[in-house]
Amino acid sequence: MKILGIETSCDETAAAVVENGTKILSNIVASSSEMHAKTGGIIPEQAARQQVLSIIPVVETALSKAKLDPSKIDTIGVTVGPGLIGSLLVGIETAKTLSLLWKKPIVPVNHLAAHIYA
Repeated sequence: MKILGIETSCDETAAAVVENGTKILSNIVASSSEMHAKTGGIIPEQAARQQVLSIIPVVETALSKAKLDPSKIDTIGVTVGPGLIGSLLVGIETAKTLSLLWKKPIVPVNHLAAHIYA
């Protein structure tokens, strides 16, 4: 089973493709830490706006690096919380859109539970 994971719970935008729960085929992270350093911390609205710009290139790069097209993805996992609401919405809406386009199921992921699993 190949899962596309999407993570946008705070200031970074990430996508990864994992096979059978253990083999990482790709792991792409777009960091906005430099932008936030200028303001002394994360401004939630700015984080979400940057994620809107980053999410599609990050997903495309994750698929490309894994040498897969969407037809080879079985499921889309997406962080649904906890996190910054604007940031979470970017990931959730992207996952929902890809799910409809690709006819793939979505698995909601709790950010804290994912840390424990990792």
